[in-house]
Amino acid sequence: MCGRYAVSRGAEDLAGLFEVEKWDPAETFVPDWNVAPTKSVPVVLERRVKDADDPRPVRQLRMLKWGLVPSWAKSPEGAARMINARAETVHEKPSFRKAFAARRCIVPADGYYEWVTSADERELEEQGKRKRVRKQPYFVTPADGAVMAMAGIYEFWRDRTLPDEHPMAWWATCSVVTTEAETTSLAGGPAGEGGPSSLAEIHPRMPLMLTRDKWAAWLDPSLTEPEEVRGLLVAPGAGLVRAYPVGTAVSNVRNNGPELVGELAGPEVGTLF
Repeated sequence: MCGRYAVSRGAEDLAGLFEVEKWDPAETFVPDWNVAPTKSVPVVLERRVKDADDPRPVRQLRMLKWGLVPSWAKSPEGAARMINARAETVHEKPSFRKAFAARRCIVPADGYYEWVTSADERELEEQGKRKRVRKQPYFVTPADGAVMAMAGIYEFWRDRTLPDEHPMAWWATCSVVTTEAETTSLAGGPAGEGGPSSLAEIHPRMPLMLTRDKWAAWLDPSLTEPEEVRGLLVAPGAGLVRAYPVGTAVSNVRNNGPELVGELAGPEVGTLF
């Protein structure tokens, strides 16, 4: 899954990387090294500009709330549970299938975090010797330092309790598409001294990362045939990402800053998740 990630690039950088034509300068793109569910996050999407004479879809950089709220939902209360959509079922799930067919986006990231419980910790828990197991956070990031383009979908939800002119009458929300984690070796070898050697050893799921050659098709709102879109749900080749242990400060959502992605030589000792 993807439950926490980092995105530190500014609007200008993201606009250049994704060839964005339009973004609202009034929107604040603040670097965030500890993105958590329900936060507002930058995404890249293509759709017609409201009230524009030109009907063509325009590539835009927008801020959306992370945690998709289906258009038919009675309330947004379940958004925090809708941060991920499985690639295997996104085309058929009632909450996601309409967005998958017509409202796809790219969620840019520097990388994402996952937490690992060692076999020793699990054994201590099973023996009743540890009430709270220790979990080591890892940061997964492109090996070449490029942006991580995570496949996403987005949706609009109308809050019927508010009048049309209210700024919160409409919600724009998104979800990250995930797939099975790679079982092949990580770029650069094991994640830290004695650490995992593949993404699957860190977590069985991973965000679906889109290579540059798939960006245009994924964002194309005219591509609505589910089977054609499903053809884009192919994980990139092995060796494109590396993973390394980071300090457990990231486990607290109140902590934020570039130090959170600082690489450790090995798992941090004596700390609790």
